Amino acid sequence: MTRIIALIFITICLSISFVSCKKDKLLTDPSARLSFSQDSILFDTVFTTIGSTTRNIRVINNNNQKINISSIRLENGQSSNFFLNVDGTPGRLVEDVEILAKDSIYIFVQVNVNPTSALSPLIIQDKILFDVNGNQQSVELEAWGQDAHYHFPTTAIQYKDGYLPYSTVSANTNTTVIWGGGTGASDNKPHVVYGWLVVDSTQKLVINAGVKVYFHQNAGLWVYRYGTLQVNGTQGNEVVFQGDRREADYADMPGQWDRIWINEGHTDNYINYAIIKNNFIGVQASILSNPNQPTKLKLTNTIIKNCSKWGLFTQYFSVWSGNNVIANCKEYCAAITMGGNCTFLQTTFANYYNQDGGRGGQPCVYVGNNDGTQDWPIDSMFFANSIIDGSQGGELEMAIESSTLSPGQLCKVTNCLIKGSIPTTTLITNTNNVFNGNPNFSNPSGYDFKIGGISAAKGLGDQTVISPYLLILGSDLSGTGSRLIPPISAGAYQ
Repeated sequence: MTRIIALIFITICLSISFVSCKKDKLLTDPSARLSFSQDSILFDTVFTTIGSTTRNIRVINNNNQKINISSIRLENGQSSNFFLNVDGTPGRLVEDVEILAKDSIYIFVQVNVNPTSALSPLIIQDKILFDVNGNQQSVELEAWGQDAHYHFPTTAIQYKDGYLPYSTVSANTNTTVIWGGGTGASDNKPHVVYGWLVVDSTQKLVINAGVKVYFHQNAGLWVYRYGTLQVNGTQGNEVVFQGDRREADYADMPGQWDRIWINEGHTDNYINYAIIKNNFIGVQASILSNPNQPTKLKLTNTIIKNCSKWGLFTQYFSVWSGNNVIANCKEYCAAITMGGNCTFLQTTFANYYNQDGGRGGQPCVYVGNNDGTQDWPIDSMFFANSIIDGSQGGELEMAIESSTLSPGQLCKVTNCLIKGSIPTTTLITNTNNVFNGNPNFSNPSGYDFKIGGISAAKGLGDQTVISPYLLILGSDLSGTGSRLIPPISAGAYQ
């Protein structure tokens, strides 16, 4: 019996040894093949000279013996726009790569796109070639690249926690810089911003219809005191402000860039037909140092969405808003602070933010005039023909302090659809509003805030409120719904 057990043990050991030796033996059969996790790698729009995110592919040896790949290389060699890292070894050519039986390695791929004068995206193609036992296999590589205007920081402002890198739109003072609107390809190329791009005092930046502005991480557009921003988008040809990562994974990722920040000192700042998305704060309009300076922003026909903090943030500023959608932000869609002079007509505020753990618990819209130490004056606060809605309970908070106000004088909310309630106080006039009705949005999580046939917003608007502004508000944000004949609906869409 003991002898039988010993023979079995020896047999098992020999079998294990045989299998082990076989697995360690190099497979030289010309018919041996590799497997791949995918047969091609696609990079979406990549801006020239900036590079891209890293893609990867898994190379698998499904054979029962280890295999040697004599070379892994790019078909275009050293002139390729692509670059490889093969299991930790960088280069465009890596030789003698072994993969054990039933094992795999990873190849990481990046691409850089060379500048070109062409405006349209250009297609860059290559192949990863694998030479194994005299045979060749390949994986296709393709990238779409686009030339652009680049704005890199040239200096920095030191502050207590570090440095703020920035450049100005022009080296010249008292100048107007125009983006887009020309006939040449160069005029209409997108703009890519690194750091902060500053419209300095006495400078004006005009951005015409169809221009795309892409911001790198932590970058932003700063309209400094006495500077002017004018955005001239059109229906269907909006000016787009977004992050510079063009891969599909970043299409709706909030917090990719900082904000558009407008300071006091000029009364001709306006944004018309723009899409501002995926940043930290959509638009901030605030005094920098002097509350006695004029402040004004006109915001029309614009969508602000998917911000990792707030959509619109004001500090004692004058804002005139009409036909806008401000939606799906981590905290407030609108934080109107330190009082000011604000009018919101035909505006949809809607917060169904569901990323990054969901909403932070704040209401959709906040209005207040106390900064923690003092009450600020409210020259006027007017919401009309608008929607304030979201995925929580009370979506409107009005924290109006009385020391600077006469009862009922300057705060008015009328003909609005509101989820929640309005405080009962003589400081706020509340007329013809509908509370907690169904807005019947088409697809709020997909940023579609058109209203359906059973919406409580239908017919809720007051046409006399918008009659002085029919050139701006005569049709809805989509351009298809007319407000010229009553009844008209609340919100940005008919």
